[in-house]
Amino acid sequence: MKKKGSIVYKCSSCGYSQPGWLGRCPSCGEWNTLEECIVDPNAASPQLNKAGLATKVKPVPLAKISIQGEGRITTGNAEFDRVLGGGATKRSAVLIGGEPGIGKSTLLIQTAALMLSFGAKILYVSGEESASQIKGRSVRLGLKTDSVEILCTLRLEDILDALDAVNPTVVIIDSIQTVYSAQAGLVPGTVNQLTYCANELIAWVKERDSVLFMTAHVTKDGMIAGPKSLEHMVDTVISFERSNDEVRFLRAMKNRFGSIDELGIFEMEAEGLKCVADPSSLFLTRREGGTPAGVACVPVFEGSRVFVVEIQALTVPAKAAVNRVYSDRIDSARVSRVAAVLEKRAGLKFSDQDLYINVAGGARLTESAIDAALAAALYSARTDMALPEKALVVGELSLAGEIRPVTKLKQRVKTAKEMGFSLIVAPEKEGGAVAVSSVKDLIKALFAK
Repeated sequence: MKKKGSIVYKCSSCGYSQPGWLGRCPSCGEWNTLEECIVDPNAASPQLNKAGLATKVKPVPLAKISIQGEGRITTGNAEFDRVLGGGATKRSAVLIGGEPGIGKSTLLIQTAALMLSFGAKILYVSGEESASQIKGRSVRLGLKTDSVEILCTLRLEDILDALDAVNPTVVIIDSIQTVYSAQAGLVPGTVNQLTYCANELIAWVKERDSVLFMTAHVTKDGMIAGPKSLEHMVDTVISFERSNDEVRFLRAMKNRFGSIDELGIFEMEAEGLKCVADPSSLFLTRREGGTPAGVACVPVFEGSRVFVVEIQALTVPAKAAVNRVYSDRIDSARVSRVAAVLEKRAGLKFSDQDLYINVAGGARLTESAIDAALAAALYSARTDMALPEKALVVGELSLAGEIRPVTKLKQRVKTAKEMGFSLIVAPEKEGGAVAVSSVKDLIKALFAK
């Protein structure tokens, strides 16, 4: 019996192993094919586990490493591919988190149906739904998923056996919190279970040209439940969010093979998730008559696309001794800072007002280019004076009251003009925009009449 931790020499051609090194393999006759291996029953590779051997790793000079291009597999879903960075990278693991009922399983079964048309072999592992439920959803959505292999189990060992038998190019685990292994206990969802099971599944795809998609539960704060190390283990972490009952946002929180700035937008319909062809229309309110007070539009960049978003502000007398800020789509600290600049530089008093901030369409805004539009919306709400029709504001606001330049202003102005905005207030004269250098100039440009 081979002792754990001992050294053996294994032929890379036929798999023959023996305790000593030879120049020629006694089994297949090949020369210089015996490689040094360690007897390790707990080797990470499922294939090597059967023989109990793990190849001994040796350091290699960086100069001898060749750069290989990233092989990608398209999902057939334009918005999903955009967030992934142009498609799913081979030998990668993707973790998708979102609240219950948001559409994670729908997104993955639709993706599976699309990838089947490209010749992908798919194994769908479900620990939360039965096979009949998955089949029912597929039929209801009108998907052609007859070739998808379905496995309903919670045991990691069953999943690994199925992976070796099917050898899929796409593996879907729904969800990772339900998977357990007897090696890490009998209760699913614990820290040990999550890290152990995820590590085994990731190790399997890393040795093959496969892609692993795992769904994950989230906490009440919207963060992925479980240990943070789970997010470190995977290559891509995607957050699935909703703004209302129909619109869904797909955003990468981590991506080793692409940008994290891209935003995928879907609408939930009776036929499932549908890619939104014209996202800008989601973030602008269609109304009859003039623009009300407290509303300002701003062009924002999400990855490679420009969206024109409507910021809505409301100020009312504070109901307590201290004013409060109610804003979940824009950081409340940013709102307080912009209000403080207006109070200091424009003479408006906000310290006795409760501030309510909303973003039409439910998008979450983080870039500094929205500062000037937020200031315009707050000023408009406080004075009850509406901005001019078809007006758009962009710029960063400093504590000194300066309107600072923003990146990619040319693309922002171009998109605004294509959408029919006639008055564009910006830090620079770009494409006919009205240039302003301070918050006082901004107020004059918008509210002089």
